[in-house]
Amino acid sequence: MCGIIGYVGSSGETLGTLLQGLSNLEYRGYDSAGVALAASPLTVYKKQGEVDALEDAIPNPAPEGHAGIGHTRWSTHGPPSDANAHPHTDCHDRVAVVHNGIIDNYQELRDELTASGHEFRSETDTEVVPHLIESFLDNGANPEEAFRSAIDRISGSYAIAAVFDETETVYAVRNQSPLVLGLGDDGTYLASDVPAFIEYTDRVVYLDDGEFARLERDEVVVTDSDGAAVEKSVETIDWDPEDAGKSGYRHYMLKEIHEQPHAVRQCLRGRVSERDESVLFEELPNLDADGPVHFVACGTSYHAALYGECLLQEQGTAAQSFVASEYDIDRIPVDEETLVIGVTQSGETADTLRALRGANRSGATTLAVTNVVASSAARECDDVVYIRAGPEISVAATKSFVGQQITLALVANALAGGSSPAFRRALRNLPDQIQRILDESAARSVATTFIGSDAYFFIGRNYHVPVALEGALKMKEITYEHAEGFAAGELKHGPLALVTRKTPVIALVTGDEPTATKILGNVSEVAARDAPVIAVTDSPGGVGQVADRVLVVPTTHPWLVPVLVNVQLQLLAYWTADELERPIDKPRNLAKSVTVE
Repeated sequence: MCGIIGYVGSSGETLGTLLQGLSNLEYRGYDSAGVALAASPLTVYKKQGEVDALEDAIPNPAPEGHAGIGHTRWSTHGPPSDANAHPHTDCHDRVAVVHNGIIDNYQELRDELTASGHEFRSETDTEVVPHLIESFLDNGANPEEAFRSAIDRISGSYAIAAVFDETETVYAVRNQSPLVLGLGDDGTYLASDVPAFIEYTDRVVYLDDGEFARLERDEVVVTDSDGAAVEKSVETIDWDPEDAGKSGYRHYMLKEIHEQPHAVRQCLRGRVSERDESVLFEELPNLDADGPVHFVACGTSYHAALYGECLLQEQGTAAQSFVASEYDIDRIPVDEETLVIGVTQSGETADTLRALRGANRSGATTLAVTNVVASSAARECDDVVYIRAGPEISVAATKSFVGQQITLALVANALAGGSSPAFRRALRNLPDQIQRILDESAARSVATTFIGSDAYFFIGRNYHVPVALEGALKMKEITYEHAEGFAAGELKHGPLALVTRKTPVIALVTGDEPTATKILGNVSEVAARDAPVIAVTDSPGGVGQVADRVLVVPTTHPWLVPVLVNVQLQLLAYWTADELERPIDKPRNLAKSVTVE
């Protein structure tokens, strides 16, 4: 949620670089946008609505400067409006500030500043920052001193960047909200996420909590809270700039669904040996789970965690999944024997980071399963496994969820101490099987058939319960239609009261084990009440006799069937949303990366 971009470089490039960065950050979710140029005088443009509205509000020609900052805002304090949009300035427009996060003591600071004569123009917590900086400038501090002194006064979670009039410098700091620096040939960059500047440079430096950065045209200086220089390693991002584009697809989500065969191959690269038919995890040479395993995650990642829980429980491991915001180490027993696995696409999810930090304090071993190299979760956990899905732009997660599923299956295999030949063959065949679904799926036709339904119910058993939950989440996220997912056995304990001819039931029925027989009984229950049934199955001959429509998946290892089933549910949600003409990549009220608790 919210996005920051900063740039110091060529004067004629600043505005265009900032606007491009904001466009690249649109996937994070936002309701207004703005830029500030450190020209003489300091110039700010901001507008409620999308980046296009901001571009239309900027005069041509526009003032230019060597340094600037930009922001896409997702409202917390104050509704979307031009006044509440970032950047915010002081009384005399000498400094402009952008901010992600929440300032906990803003009301106290605002009251103090108002009493001393400062006039506020917005309802945001952010605006206290430029006024604090102004108060220190008025007392003789230089820009960097004023910036540091202001940060000393605030508490909360934040990533903050500032520019001053008649300067060529960007100042920044982070605390529990991500900031990454980019080192380019023609300038330096600052952003909340790498895609903001990926077309300009792949060399990055990640800030840690409490670190300050000063960006000049040809250097970046990182210091700690006391002003001492900090040596930072430079990472190289293995993403092609084209990965962040649509590549001819109508929506990022559809592109990312179709990238899943490649994402799975990337996830498996170097982890499934062709030579000795082994499954390797060189990143985790000493991984062990003699004690309990706790998964902590949010949203889609929580559904991946539930899937991992199922795999570990089958092997006799005491595994349990927790919604990260509910993981309270004062209530839940955690000690040195506990392995806590944080599942987070971005590696910056605030609730998941809080849970992992609590686990670290309790002496547990922590493992991050994430997509972003050197993210906060990756750096703070004892171990990390990357899912290697590449950049995911659409707010609704698709290829990152499949990457999490595969990675957790590999982790479960590692904890089990080995794998069967059938599992290894299934892993190698998986990318081609996903491609077959993408090529042959009837999901578009099914979606069109059931447009106008009152609700969609997704049911499954065992491994398929997490996928039913994820299928329902995808449906509600991008279609705005009501959808629920639950264990099929729970139908008769309440939800059956809602079943009508206008509530399609999507039943996940695979294999020929007893669970499949039981779910066929559940399908018969809803069919007897005239509810339409959509079966997702690898055995269309059986369930097809009672289902109205069938979506077929190839036969594979039981652990991996949920991966294939999930792809069909992604397509069903996508084509339903497309038929309803929803803004698929940017669903209302949602953000890609939730960096506040």
